[in-house]
Amino acid sequence: MARCSWHANADIPRKRPLLTFNWTYPLFFDPQADRKASPAKMSPPKGSPPLKNARSEDRREQILADFATLKVPIRPEAFDAVVAQAERDGLSHLAFLHQLIGEQAAQRRERSIAYRVREARFKESKTLATFDWLFNAKAIDRTQVETLATCEFIRRRENLVLVGQSGVGKSHLAQAIGHQACVLGWRVRYTTSAELLEELRASLADQTLPSCLREYAGFDLLIIDEFGFDRLERQESPQAASLLYKVIDARSQQRSTALITNIDFKTWAEYLGDAPLAMALTDRMVDGAIIVKITGQSYRAHRAQPLKPPTIK
Repeated sequence: MARCSWHANADIPRKRPLLTFNWTYPLFFDPQADRKASPAKMSPPKGSPPLKNARSEDRREQILADFATLKVPIRPEAFDAVVAQAERDGLSHLAFLHQLIGEQAAQRRERSIAYRVREARFKESKTLATFDWLFNAKAIDRTQVETLATCEFIRRRENLVLVGQSGVGKSHLAQAIGHQACVLGWRVRYTTSAELLEELRASLADQTLPSCLREYAGFDLLIIDEFGFDRLERQESPQAASLLYKVIDARSQQRSTALITNIDFKTWAEYLGDAPLAMALTDRMVDGAIIVKITGQSYRAHRAQPLKPPTIK
């Protein structure tokens, strides 16, 4: 290999310091020269993990840190188990992602449902699965009730009125529909007419009525049970009808209200003790509402029947 060296002419005057160049090139281009001159790849010391594994470990830690930032509670051992399963079974990207976060999402949904059910304050834990459809089968339209349990009427902001005598299962059905609404993500509040009026009277006394009305106006579904049972309490509180009207009016065409009663609409004026107010309340509650009238025998009366003594032959 020849060397070609030269220096700038020192005899030529220059203002800057002289620069010296010393270039070394092969006289002829060799396409294999770079490969021949390149050093061999360094192998990691014995006992150290491969570079690929080191990068995978760094990525694993970063992913776990990202989950923690997003507040997704995935334990490292659970993450490792899903990764191992994906490598073993050849899971697709979507299958791996579902396997990784599906269980966490399901647990979070269950906690959310449990919270909404507690917030609803149901008197009893009732579902359609525990309803006796055979008793009063001719009086109750099962298809209509199951359609109501889809809660589309809540999405449409329609009201629901269940009318029927005591013991035919109105409260059970109303709470079952409310429970299903909690499962589907709606905010629900269950109360009786007497409990609602007691809370409204207390808020009126301590001057917190506006905030109380805002709270009741915020629920997607408000279930008012036993409307018509507490005539004595209403007689003791002249403002009861007005307070109840304020709740219904605050929710009118904005949220769904379910009213469970054993009195017909024509007796509401007598029950409320104020005909004009009763007309206004009926207009806001019944206009465009889904009305379900249930007739038949009483469940409670049926269960209370004494057992017949066995016949001795």
